[in-house]
Formats: sequence, C-alpha cells, structure tokens
Amino acid sequence: MDKKSKRILIIEDERPLTMALELKLKDAGFEIDLAYDGEEGLAKIEKNNYDLILLDLIMPKKDGFTLLQDMKDKGIKTPVIALTNLSQQEDIDRVKVFGVDKYFVKSDTPLHQIVDEVKKFLKI
Repeated sequence: MDKKSKRILIIEDERPLTMALELKLKDAGFEIDLAYDGEEGLAKIEKNNYDLILLDLIMPKKDGFTLLQDMKDKGIKTPVIALTNLSQQEDIDRVKVFGVDKYFVKSDTPLHQIVDEVKKFLKI
C-alpha cells in the first residue's frame, strides 16, 4: 500500500505538539486529521477510516480511556498508539487492555522517534 494513502488521526489537546506531529508526519508522506478532544476524535473515527490513531489520554470533554472504551463498545478496531504524560505502570496496563499497540510518554520521547515508530507500525 502506498504511504500516501495512509491516514492518521491525531487526538491531542496540546496544540503545539499536535502541530509539530502533523508537520513531521505530513513530511513523512502521511495524510493527517486532527482532533483536540475526545468527543471530536470519536466523531472523526465514526465518520472516517484511519490506518492509525495517535491518542492522548488526558484531554477535555472525553479522555483517552473513555474514548478507547467507546471504540471497543462500537467494534472499532483501528490501531492506537498512546501519547501521554502518564507514566505509571497501572495506566500503561489500563490501555493495553484495549489493545493499544504502543505507549509513549511524551516528555521522554522525541518527535522523530514517534514518526519512526509510526512508519515501522504502518510498514513504510
């Protein structure tokens, strides 16, 4: 599959990080959609097909844990990589129950590492 056709949804309320990720991933050839809270994210997930979701866990309106539960309840199986500042093992375990494929602590992870991981994950 051509990487141009790979669509990624970034659900993140920290706008500077969202913009930086969007820029880096677009430069890598991906199609990017953005949502700034969990409600907006869920609406986009229900309306569009994505190859991958980058999901913050602490957001306004609907947090990432609730969004993951909603996706599970609706049978949405889009792969998810968590990007969060939560670094407790219990939080990591909590999202793995939902099948989250990777978990990055934002403060510990440079952007290029996230982009590299997305490429690897989507087999680019």
